[in-house]
Amino acid sequence: MPIRTCVGCRQERPKRELLRIVRTPEGTVVFDPTGKRSGRGAYICPRPECLQAARKGGQLQRALEHPIHDEVWEELARQLERLAAGGGDGQG
Repeated sequence: MPIRTCVGCRQERPKRELLRIVRTPEGTVVFDPTGKRSGRGAYICPRPECLQAARKGGQLQRALEHPIHDEVWEELARQLERLAAGGGDGQG
C-alpha cells in the first residue's frame, strides 16, 4: 500500500485514506477522487482542519507549485465537505 503525507497535518497515511488535489495542465485546482487525473497532485486528509492548515501554512501552494485564489479555497472547502460526507465526485 503506497503511503502519502497530508499537506495539512503532515501525517503519513495510506494513499487510499487521503484525498488527492490536483493542478491540471490547464492550471485549475480541483479534487481528484479517482487519483488518476493528469497534473501535479498533493494529498490531504478528508478533514476541514487539514485543508485550513494547508491554506494557512501555504503548503498546498508549494506542493502544487501554483498560487491558489480565495474562490478556489472556498470551492475546495465545499468539495471536501461533500466528499467527506460520501457524496459528489469532487468536480465542483
